[in-house]
Amino acid sequence: MDKELSQKKKPDPERVEILKALPRELKESLTIEETNAILFEDVWPDSLQEKLKKYMVEE
Repeated sequence: MDKELSQKKKPDPERVEILKALPRELKESLTIEETNAILFEDVWPDSLQEKLKKYMVEE
């Protein structure tokens, strides 16, 4: 995602809460792109899915 676009668009408050709820060591391992994906994107990169796989629930 373009950096300017992420600064103009406000994230969904639920996504912000999800990010806040992650363990500190996991948050520290996220790249800027992965953090933006959590906050703004519907499709997450494979690297992010791999890091979050033990926290994700299948629908």
